[in-house]
Amino acid sequence: MSSFDPSNRNQATSTGLDEKVASLLCYVLGFVTGIVFLIVEKKSRLVRFHAMQSTIVFGGLLLVNFVLSLLPFLGWLISLVLGPLTLILWLVLMLKAYQGSWFKLPYIGDIAERQIDQIKM
Repeated sequence: MSSFDPSNRNQATSTGLDEKVASLLCYVLGFVTGIVFLIVEKKSRLVRFHAMQSTIVFGGLLLVNFVLSLLPFLGWLISLVLGPLTLILWLVLMLKAYQGSWFKLPYIGDIAERQIDQIKM
C-alpha cells in the first residue's frame, strides 16, 4: 500500500472530526490519545498513522523515562536533557499533524506505517 494520497485530503473520519484536527488530537495526551484513535478511527489512514506513531513514540519515551528513573545520578542528568527535547518533539508532531502532513519520524514512522497496513479495519 502506498503512502498518504494527497487527493484524499479532508476525507471523513470515523469520529466526525476534521482529519487534521483528529490527527493533532492523536498526540495531545501522548500514547493515551494515540491508542484511543487507533481504536475508534476506521476510515482515515492519515489519522491512524498519526495515532500509531504517537503510541510508539510516547510509549517508548515513557519506558525510557522509567528506566532512567532507576539510574541514580546519570538517569537524572539524561532526563534533564530528554524532557525539553520531548516537549519540542511533541509540539512539532502536533503542528505537522494539524497541517495534514504525512510527517514520519526516522525509523519510527516506517514502523508505524507498516503497523497500520497490517491492522485490518
